[in-house]
Formats: sequence, C-alpha cells, structure tokens
Amino acid sequence: MMANTELVNFEALAREDDISRRNDLACNVAMLFSLTSETCSEEQIQIYDSVLVRLSEMVEQQAREFIAGRLAALRRAPEATVRRLAGDEIAVARPLLERSTVLRDGDLIDIACHHGDDHRLAIATRDILSELVTDTLVEKGGERVKRRLAENLGASLSRHGVRHLLDAARLDEDLQLALAEREDLSETDIAELASLAGERVRIRLFDRARRAAGAVPQAAQMAAQRLSNDFWLARYDFETAMGRVCALARDPGLDEATLLRFAEEDRFAEVVAIFAILGDIGLEEAKHWMVRLDVDPFLIVARASGLRPATVGVLLTIGPWRYRLPDAERRRLVERYERIVPAQARNLLAQWQGRIAC
Repeated sequence: MMANTELVNFEALAREDDISRRNDLACNVAMLFSLTSETCSEEQIQIYDSVLVRLSEMVEQQAREFIAGRLAALRRAPEATVRRLAGDEIAVARPLLERSTVLRDGDLIDIACHHGDDHRLAIATRDILSELVTDTLVEKGGERVKRRLAENLGASLSRHGVRHLLDAARLDEDLQLALAEREDLSETDIAELASLAGERVRIRLFDRARRAAGAVPQAAQMAAQRLSNDFWLARYDFETAMGRVCALARDPGLDEATLLRFAEEDRFAEVVAIFAILGDIGLEEAKHWMVRLDVDPFLIVARASGLRPATVGVLLTIGPWRYRLPDAERRRLVERYERIVPAQARNLLAQWQGRIAC
C-alpha cells in the first residue's frame, strides 16, 4: 500500500518523452484503488487522491477516460480527482456525471453552469436529481436536456421547473410525451399539457389516467424502489465520514455549529456521523434513522440533544430528505419538533440506548 506520494517521482515522470508510461502508471493506480477502495483508510484515500489528481494532469485523454470509468461507480472515491475529471472533456466526464455519488449538488450545478449541453445531458440521466439541480438544467439546457429530465422519474421538479418545461413543450411533441408519463404533475399541469398537446399526447394522457385508476404504474413502482432506504444507505460512505468526524471531535470538538457547517456543505454522511456523536447513539442507528420517511426517532434524538428547531429544519433538507419530504411536510415536522418535551425525549432516548446496548 502507498505510504506517501513519493511512490511517484513526478519530476522524473514529467521529463520522460514516452507519455505511454504516464498513461500506464495512471491507469494502474486507478485500477489498484478501485479494487481496494472499500478497505482503504481515510489517509490512504487522500494519498490516492493526491497522486491521481497530479497524474490526471500529465496523461492523455484515453487514460483519463479509464480513470473516470474506474472511479464512477465507487461509493468511496477520491473527491478532488472526481471533481476534476467531472469537468473534463465529456468523454472523460460522462461516467462520473451520470453515476458518481461523490459529486454533490454544488458540483453538479457548477458544471451545468460552466459547460455545455453534453455535460448537462449526462447530469440529467442521474438516478436522483434535486430541484436545485433540475432548476439549473431546465434554465441552461437545450431540447435534449429538457426531454431527458422530463423522462427521468428520479429527477425532482420544482414548480419553476415544471412551468419552464411546459413552456418549452409547446413546440416539442417529444417533450410533451415525456411529461405525459410523469407521475408528479398536478391536475392543473396535466390540463395545460392536454390543451397544448396533439392527439398522440392526449391519448397518452388518457391511458395514464386509466392506469392511475387501477394498479400503481410500473414506472411509479420503479421510482419508489429507487427511493428506498437501502438505496440511500448504499450511496454514502458513512465509515470514512465517521473517521473524519472523530478526528474533529478531538480538536476542536463537535457542537451544533459544526453540524450546521457540514449540512450547509451538503456533506450528509458527515452530518449523520456528527449527529450520532452528539446524540450518543451508534452510527448504524443514526444512518438508518436519517434516511427513513418515519422521522420520529430522529426528532426524539435531536430534541434530547438540545438542537434548535432551525437546525432541525436545515437537517430535514439534506440527504434523502431533500428528495423524500415535501416542503409542507418539513414545516409540519419542525412544528411537531417544537412541541416535544425535552425531558420526555431524553427519557425515551435512554430507553432506546438501553435496548441497543443489550
């Protein structure tokens, strides 16, 4: 295993005329990391990150494509390398933009704003997209991007996004057909779509209404499966996050402000780890309680820990809850949180901790 970045003599490597050696070295390092990523420590991941970032600046596109392809599906991937390659040529960036869970909303929005429709189209195919990202894509993207977003049942659309797509659909029947298959349009949206659509789209809307009167549509079933608890648990590297947080716990320590800082940076795994420590519960309990739709355990632990309602409101907008909880539900939960008696929450948490310890 690599002990430090001296494993690669970058100065000597840069002087070499034969670029194929650089390409081979970069591909071999990426291959080695992809095979060992689940057993690497945080320090080892950081070393790989430092090496791969520098190598990616010294190799040809084909090698960068290989690196990106090896990293795209990894739950634990070197963040700086992933971000750099996600902004590369589309042949390099595509697998990362389509699949990498290391990329956060801020990364995707930045790429959507500063790159072309090829990059936006790749982002639009991701399994899950928040309203923050889709708003950017509908504003910046062309016809292909809008159609792909409309087809993507894992893409959450805001009211602004729906309005933008309906306006664009007036002159685009393919976009009309894609919108006709979505399960999240309001009755008003469907009526407007029917009014501007041609006969083929109206037939599709009629078929959709007939299906809705019977069994749950297969597309909706698939979307629900993608939003399951297990789906979300597999997306995040909670173990590495806990290692980072434990280091912070020693110096300068953890508090509610630290929790909020990581929440604002959209680092859900670290938020879960900090919540586990502040609430004096196990990481397993924290991560399961913070992906599920039943948020009562989370609210009890938060109240027992003395978190402010405003902080709870922020936490309900990150990670899975960004996609799984409507705004009205979040407001209702914060109001319910304020009614929880702290002493009762602490007593209930003590009972849970006793059962967990057994």
